[in-house]
Amino acid sequence: MPEQGVWVCFVDLPNSQIELIEPAGDNSPLKGFLEKNPAGGQHHICFEVDDIIAARDDMAAKGATVLNNGQPRIGAHGTPVIFVHPKNMGGVLVELMETPKGAH
Repeated sequence: MPEQGVWVCFVDLPNSQIELIEPAGDNSPLKGFLEKNPAGGQHHICFEVDDIIAARDDMAAKGATVLNNGQPRIGAHGTPVIFVHPKNMGGVLVELMETPKGAH
């Protein structure tokens, strides 16, 4: 995903999926994370939602900070995603991803 500055690989499991991400150059948003965590580690956790706009509005109504000014962008699965600031989520960066059409 050059537009987001990362290489992505998915590991499919029976009831979940692990996303492995790697910086794709010095301008990657992951660079700062890896400078703070040279051994790597968990960057974020993702949950599927039926409607990304409804989920965004619900998070904002609860006082959470939705990153990117609340504007969804297209994620690695080709569906809209948002990120919720770790300060509002127990210190963990949370991604919300709209369920891909035709899934489930």
